[in-house]
Amino acid sequence: MSLGPEDRLHTWLRQRLRRAGFDRLGDDGAILPAAGPWAVTQDHQIENVHFSAELDPRLVARRLLAVNLSDLAAMGARPAFAFLALSCPPDFDARRFLESFIAAGQRFGVELAGGDLARNDKITTVLTLLGTLPPGGDWLTRSNARPDDRLWLAGAVGLSALGRCLLESGARVAARSVDLSAIGELTRREEQLGRRAVRCHLAPRPQLEVGWWLGSQQRAAAIDISDGLAIDLRRLCRESRVGALIQVESLPIPKEFISLCRKVGRPELDLVLGGGEDYALLFSIPASASPPRSLRCTPIGAVTADPRVLMSLGELVRPLPEAGWDHFIL
Repeated sequence: MSLGPEDRLHTWLRQRLRRAGFDRLGDDGAILPAAGPWAVTQDHQIENVHFSAELDPRLVARRLLAVNLSDLAAMGARPAFAFLALSCPPDFDARRFLESFIAAGQRFGVELAGGDLARNDKITTVLTLLGTLPPGGDWLTRSNARPDDRLWLAGAVGLSALGRCLLESGARVAARSVDLSAIGELTRREEQLGRRAVRCHLAPRPQLEVGWWLGSQQRAAAIDISDGLAIDLRRLCRESRVGALIQVESLPIPKEFISLCRKVGRPELDLVLGGGEDYALLFSIPASASPPRSLRCTPIGAVTADPRVLMSLGELVRPLPEAGWDHFIL
């Protein structure tokens, strides 16, 4: 019996997963080992909302996985299973997408256990990830911050937004290179940071190791910075019923970041505080604790009993701007 295009893709996918050591796909549902509670998260990546239609399907897949892994990092969870819904036009290279997703998943211990395929006019992906609690760890929440805790940042803020602006200004991605010639004359360090910014936007790095370390601590609060530092800090403070003061001078902002922001016509603080899609980890821990240096975390401020969320810039202390992404505001 001859197979149609969808069944051929399913057959190829099952064979590919078996080579990777996975064999749950094939029935109407997946049977999972339910040993204790799971952390579950879900996220979209939509063509012309989160990525351009010209983006290599391999990068679409890696980005989809990374943004979901960032949510698990904020829970202190260890990734385990993935359920993927992919709807796309017939000419989308689904095999290239799935090959990349499986390979990236293997690096993080993620097994593709099920999902759905459908035809659509534009590429739309929905990923559900399940994670388990590492031995000796505890779940992280946003509600565990206390006054006098220190605020820390794992990862960079503003860099992904800069990468997006560079792409909108003409930067191009070809194979493994980033072409910034359309941006104008750049110094060597500006070129290096510009390429890093584009890669940070297209292929964010989830802070899983930081989440696991936080889960081993006596107390910690954490949130994934996906919509912007300012709005996500407010969310953490609201859940913990506290305030915060961050020092702008402490944020990891290279001077080349400022000059590149000027070249694309965007104020640097707008991108740092509200650019979004950083997929960094913002967390609070007692002032007596510090993350290992190998995790490369930056102290950026403190939790306060005063419910206001403030920022200091030099001698000036003022309210943190209402900046960040609201997905229902166009």
